Parts: sequence; structure tokens; C-alpha cells
Amino acid sequence: MNTLAESLRGAYMAAMTHASSSGLPFLKMHGLGNDFVILDLRGGRTRPDAGLVARIADRHRGVGFDQLAGIEDCADADARLVFWNADGSLSSACGNATRCIARLLMNETGQASLRLRTDHGLLLAEDAGDGLTRVNMGPPVLDWQAIPLAQAVDIDHLPIKGDPAATGMGNPHVTFFVPDAAAVDLGSFGPAHEHHPLYPQRTNVEVVQVLSRDEIVLRIWERGTGITLASGSCSCAAVVAAARRGLTGRRVTVAVPGGRLLIDWRDDGVWMEGPTALVFRGTLDPEWLS
Repeated sequence: MNTLAESLRGAYMAAMTHASSSGLPFLKMHGLGNDFVILDLRGGRTRPDAGLVARIADRHRGVGFDQLAGIEDCADADARLVFWNADGSLSSACGNATRCIARLLMNETGQASLRLRTDHGLLLAEDAGDGLTRVNMGPPVLDWQAIPLAQAVDIDHLPIKGDPAATGMGNPHVTFFVPDAAAVDLGSFGPAHEHHPLYPQRTNVEVVQVLSRDEIVLRIWERGTGITLASGSCSCAAVVAAARRGLTGRRVTVAVPGGRLLIDWRDDGVWMEGPTALVFRGTLDPEWLS
């Protein structure tokens, strides 16, 4: 194990072995600026409720994050992952958080590959070399009922102004193709479409500018969170939608505000590859928690 891996493992173990009476330990990580609070819930530790999740998400009075992720014990995988949005609602998938946790667990165990259980299914993760982590996010959901949508429609050409496409990646997505992604007022465009009546469970919103057959620019409004610098599931959904439109191939570099991800839609699922970073460890004070 190299020095960086040893350092990460040491930080991880130190953060997660505090006594619960001393507060709630956590890690802060990010993937391309898409940031997460990570809780170790193994050993039967109680999941946080929606109210506590939203308090931790507050960037002024809490810690702040795009999503919160919990690591739980799992009988048929190396771990089970559970995800929450910043508003306290649950999410079935979070690609960048999955990559972050995969990196943590690989450093903890010394394994080069992992099987991670999520509400979206059993996901495979592996060390991609050069500090990068690769995760198979599974096959895209292409059935309108499973995405889910409110009615039967052509998912590649939704009856919404702008002619977007719908995709499921364990969570719902709507993808718009525009000539200039930077020109879109995402602060108003995102929430207007997150709550579109065609999406009964709300949706993530992607704005895509196609640069070539193997590169796109992506801006993101995440359901329950807002504008983010990156999103793994949104990147996967955008590439699936672009490939189905014939605008790109199936192996595409996605440029998001926080950096670049490689998305590779293979026969066995949509693989996502990119960097992760452990920022700091901390403990939420018992008085604040109460």
C-alpha cells in the first residue's frame, strides 16, 4: 500500500472509531467538487432522519454537502450504500459518492475491486490506476414506467419544450441538448423542470452541449440539492441520452464545472471513471446534535 493509501486509510479509521457519546463522526469527500458527508453506519448504527440530514447539509449552520452517504453492513456485498439529498430526501443512486466510498473501502481493505449494494442494484467498483476509481452504475433504465414518468411517452423525445430525453440511472433524469450550455440560466431552468408534472418523483436536470462524438459539456441541477459542480449519475444519463440520439458514441469524456469524467456505456452497464478526494474528518458535537 502506498503512502497516500496509508494516509487515507488512517484518516478513515480514525474518523470512524470515535465513541458515539463523543458525537457523530463523519468524513468530507468530493468527486470533482461534487461534495459529500459520509457516515459509517456499520455495526447497526442508526440512520439519520431527514431532519438531521437537512441540518448537516446547511452550509452555514452545519457541514454542507451535495449528498450525504451512509455505509452499512451487507450480507451479499462488501457494503451497502444509502444516499440522501440535501433536503433530506432519499436517493437510490449517487455515482460520485459511490466512487468516493469505493476508494475509502479499497484503502481500508487493500482490495482492488468491490461489490457495493445500492437501491439501484449491485454495483461493481475497481481501482482504475493513477488514483482514479471506476464504478459500473448498471444498465440505464429506459422504460417510462421505471424511470418513472407519469405517462407513456417517447423517452428520447419528451413532450416538453426543448425536446429533452428521459433516462433512469437509479434516479430520474431529463437531458436537454443546447448550443451553449453556459448560456442557460440554470438557477431558474433547473427547478422549473425538476418539478415538471411528467416526473412524479421529480427529476435531475442536465443541460448538454455536444462538442464532438466523444466529448460533451454538462451543467447540472440535482433533484433535492440544486446546482452542483459534478454528478456521476447525471453524467451517465447525459451520455446515454446523447448516444441514443446519435449525437455521440458510447465512450465519452464529460466536462463538468468541477473537472472531467470518463463515461463508457458498455454491454454490462454504464461505467464511470474519475478522481476522488478526502478533504477532512470531523465529529458533530453532541450538543449540536441534540
